Amino acid sequence: MEPVHNHRDPAVARNAATRRRHRADRFGWILRVLAENGSVDVADLAVDLGVSEATVRRDLRSLADQRLLERAHGGAVFQGSAELPVRYRAGQAHAEKVRIARAAADRVGDGEVIALTGGTTTLEIARFLAQRGEVSVVTNALNIAAELAVRPNVKLIVTGGVARGVSYELVGPLADSTLGKINIDVAFVGVDGVDRDAGLTTQNETEAATNRALIERSRRAIVVADASKLGRVVFAGICPLSSVAELITDDTADPEQVDRLRTGGLRVAVI
Repeated sequence: MEPVHNHRDPAVARNAATRRRHRADRFGWILRVLAENGSVDVADLAVDLGVSEATVRRDLRSLADQRLLERAHGGAVFQGSAELPVRYRAGQAHAEKVRIARAAADRVGDGEVIALTGGTTTLEIARFLAQRGEVSVVTNALNIAAELAVRPNVKLIVTGGVARGVSYELVGPLADSTLGKINIDVAFVGVDGVDRDAGLTTQNETEAATNRALIERSRRAIVVADASKLGRVVFAGICPLSSVAELITDDTADPEQVDRLRTGGLRVAVI
């Protein structure tokens, strides 16, 4: 009798991880198209994603089970918020977000207290900060807290609040109350939009209020946003440009949008 092996074949494990990653990327694409167009077609998605129509149908069923869309004949239609869940945003402009995060972490001095709002770019900042020496981090983001809680060199302060499943952020009066009792040196703020006239905006008004409280408790606030956020205005205002010291964005940003922000008085670093 041949011996039984309890370990998984490494090649099988790698292939499974690749399939999971590709599936998450497909989910993110489908939801972005839905948010932009209001509906999607199975045949069109199969061509865009380079997969079979059967695969697209399985993806749509899975997203419908999560109540992120509503199935329709030949495709699906938009349902709920225009906000893309953070778990499906991680793969978007990932290389650019890592560059932004590295530049952000370089702005942190020894012994400073750092605050991080929720977001995929701020999560990357947390990973860079975790590689440093002793550091204190305040966050209202559950995924960032989970990333840092196991790091022995990180003093982690997590706000209370009501959890938003879409963004993993704790928001509301409990979060605002916690922030009102602490002092922050540098806050890194993730946003859904940054515009010369509208300032910083996000999809949810309660989240906007908590992010505003975090900015107000900070000596210096820095916006971290990839190029897709520049010139974009969404539902809830966080604060005007004058409330933040700097924007760090990536080098695919529209030069016209960068110039507009600079003429609005915001310092912009293009990485």
